[in-house]
Amino acid sequence: MASKPGPLTRWPWHDLGNYKYALVVPWAAYSTYSFAAAKVRGEEGDLLSFFVLPTVLLRLLYTQLWISISRHQTARSKHRIVSKSLDFDQVDRERNWDDQIILTALLYYVFNSVMPMTQGLPWWNSGGLVLTALLHLGPVEFLYYWIHRALHHHYLYARYHSHHHASIVTEPITSVIHPFAEEAVYFGLFAIPLLSMMATGTGSVAVANGYLVYIDFMNYLGHCNFELVPKVLFDMFPPLRFLMYTPSFHSLHHTQFRTNYSLFVPFYDYLYGTMDKSSEDLYERTVHGREEAPDVVHLTHLTAPGSLLHTRLGFASVASTPLASGPFTAALALAERPLAVLASVFGRTAFRSEANRMGKLNIETWVVPRYTSQYTSKKDGYGVSRLIEKAVSDAEASGAAVLTLGLLNQGYELNRNGELYVIRKPSLKTKIVDGTSLAVAAVLHMIARGTKDVLLLGKESKVVSVLAQALCEREIQIRVADENLYETLKQQISPELQSHLVLSCSYSSKVWLIGDELTAQEQERARPGVHFVPYSQFPPTPRSDTRGDCVYHSTPALVVPDSYENLHACENWLPRRVMSAWRAAGIVHALEKWGSHECGDAVTGVDKAWRAALAHGFRPYDVHRQHHDDGPKLQADADAN
Repeated sequence: MASKPGPLTRWPWHDLGNYKYALVVPWAAYSTYSFAAAKVRGEEGDLLSFFVLPTVLLRLLYTQLWISISRHQTARSKHRIVSKSLDFDQVDRERNWDDQIILTALLYYVFNSVMPMTQGLPWWNSGGLVLTALLHLGPVEFLYYWIHRALHHHYLYARYHSHHHASIVTEPITSVIHPFAEEAVYFGLFAIPLLSMMATGTGSVAVANGYLVYIDFMNYLGHCNFELVPKVLFDMFPPLRFLMYTPSFHSLHHTQFRTNYSLFVPFYDYLYGTMDKSSEDLYERTVHGREEAPDVVHLTHLTAPGSLLHTRLGFASVASTPLASGPFTAALALAERPLAVLASVFGRTAFRSEANRMGKLNIETWVVPRYTSQYTSKKDGYGVSRLIEKAVSDAEASGAAVLTLGLLNQGYELNRNGELYVIRKPSLKTKIVDGTSLAVAAVLHMIARGTKDVLLLGKESKVVSVLAQALCEREIQIRVADENLYETLKQQISPELQSHLVLSCSYSSKVWLIGDELTAQEQERARPGVHFVPYSQFPPTPRSDTRGDCVYHSTPALVVPDSYENLHACENWLPRRVMSAWRAAGIVHALEKWGSHECGDAVTGVDKAWRAALAHGFRPYDVHRQHHDDGPKLQADADAN
């Protein structure tokens, strides 16, 4: 929203949400029916109205491709222009980037229905192409330049254009984020070539729709935040620098505000002396680029179907909200299916999804293009293991000091909690961190102070072993219902603490520590008011299966410090600016410059990791605590002091 919103700032369908597409449906249905009926009668259907819907779908897909490519490049490319932080506020502000596509479709339908000269157009007319090009270079670019300068006058800027300039770090869709009145003025400009074509009888369906695609392309090019225009173009044809802008050229308008006003053709900035003097220097620097080595790499993987489009490279507005089950997620999974097949067939290495900064620390998130089901499949297990091992090798080659193994990348059966890679390469410079210590500390934080006993469910794992040891040290009785788990833990816990471990069939404990699974039968045995505290990386039960009289806590996680930059995507099911304890552990490990691995049987230390995390600005997170601030003090608070 502009700083002082003026008249017609809100879009007419603002309150409709995604139901705004219903506005297009009647027009699309009527034009499709009319075209088909005309063909049945042996007549020529109206091509312009018929192709509005395919053009809308093409532009939606085309825009999403620009978003994904741009985000992939800014996460890894040395040609990134502006390295400042992009946040959730910008994602929310730009979530309605499709408004202008809907507006174009409605205008095309309306004009086609009321203006006979727009009906019965041929597919192609070269005269219309020439006329459109000349009118765009002349009146459209000239008028846009002066309108744009006027919008930077404080009166219009505060009421309209400041909404667009709220984004310093631009993404392709930033280009189309404007108040309704401002966007309407731009459409009036772009209508000049289109209506002139129709009036002169040189109009065609291809040029009318192609002009829209051209405007999209140039808009997205100028706002993509990485330099992709090769220098050889300007070397071969020097005058091109006056006729075509570059991403770095327009980025200066968003950082300097009073320069580089042109739409797509810089000629008018040269002519009127508003070209930023650093334009050519910035272009040279960004086209040459500079490499930035990561200090920390977090290695994760795809989880449920729909999670690929939930990554930062997928749908921006979807990635900015927690991954949840439901009809929308099912629709995502269906749309993702062909991409999932491609990822499985051609995904030979982990891809960079996210790049963050915390102080001087460069942090990257890499995604193994495999799903949870493939990690648990015997058929795919070997291939998954090779992908992880390659990612470890790539992280070391890139200079990463720490690599954290997220989700099932640290499975014991797969690689013994990461120890396999250290055994195979004892000289490995990158420290492998499985995050056990900090994860256990986060679990302890969710146990209320004064708790005397807990019920421990699940299977034996490194986290369970360290958690049991920590609970016994705090003199909390651990009741274990599974005899095999009890015998295993008894061998792992220090002899002097084993009295706190009890084999029991009692389900009377007020605190249940649960793993990846929590069955309906187990929940039925719980008394009202029981606190279910997960120690696993995966939520143990869907929201639809929960009991209303019990308390369900978050998987172990922490709130990131304010100094953690460029975070605008949620980590799986966690809320905004909340990070799994396993992922945070690698960052803390790098900040503390600890020189040892935390994998296999090696443990950093629960209290040591917790104190270090708090010292660096991480804060405890628990979804239950976020809504019950008057709750009791927690067990780990004393350990942090």
